[in-house]
Amino acid sequence: MKKVLITGENSYVGTNVEAWLKKTPELFEVDTVSTFNDEWKQADFTKYDVIFHVAGIAHVDAKKKMEPLYRKVNTDLTIEVARWAKEHGIKQFIFMSSGIVFRESKSLKANVVTPETKPNPNGFYGDSKLQAEIGLHELEDDSFKVTILRPPMIYGPNCKGNFMRLAKLGTVTPIFPAFHNKRSMLFIDNLAEFVKQIILREEEGTFYPQNKELADTVEIVKAFAKQNNHKLHVWRWLNFFVYLGSPFIRSLNKMFADFYYLPEMSKYDFEYQLISQEDSFKNISLDNVSLTHMN
Repeated sequence: MKKVLITGENSYVGTNVEAWLKKTPELFEVDTVSTFNDEWKQADFTKYDVIFHVAGIAHVDAKKKMEPLYRKVNTDLTIEVARWAKEHGIKQFIFMSSGIVFRESKSLKANVVTPETKPNPNGFYGDSKLQAEIGLHELEDDSFKVTILRPPMIYGPNCKGNFMRLAKLGTVTPIFPAFHNKRSMLFIDNLAEFVKQIILREEEGTFYPQNKELADTVEIVKAFAKQNNHKLHVWRWLNFFVYLGSPFIRSLNKMFADFYYLPEMSKYDFEYQLISQEDSFKNISLDNVSLTHMN
């Protein structure tokens, strides 16, 4: 029996991983705690084997004045919780970092991450995550395992963010560029199974979970158009406007630039890619999704 405390109450990842682990109550006992106002310090950390730390400020199109808050929450709080966990006998600390530690797509230039690629964040969100990783490594030792996850875009039913807006776009736009690309993505159930496996196996190190298949923005839009019986025309001549607009419209770079991990980086000696990309789309409802600009 593994006793797990999730720090980051009501987060999308936290709530889904909690529900997934609770499907096997013979293996896991799971609690969550808020990190607001130091509530987490009221929890009895000595009861737990594992901390899954998901608390943090999500990646948004933040103004520069927000940088200190990102540092405080994504970096300083993470290290503080980890230090507290170590002092109270926790054996494994799992940190939700991000693929953005490598860099964000700020142009149409391809970003292909290989085992040799070094983190090089070009924004303060990515840097706040990387600095947290560095601080965690300073705490790890034989009795305190640090497990860092660098997932790509996470998506699933009721998620927030760019994926849902992109999917919604496929149900309303009559035309779309034929600007094919390669993107790493991670379905929430596949992530939850990955977390389950690394807890059971007491893994440590840095990991790159992703779906088995690389995604393509055009194919995502086409899939949701088809799923919602929407007529969509995909035209290559519209690619000109992607090239023309990319220096000025940040969302175009996020939509169409290649950004992926080599698939072999995400293969481990356990199975976690349970849901195919095609099947992962089937239970995603877009009824309440607002089509605002992508971050």
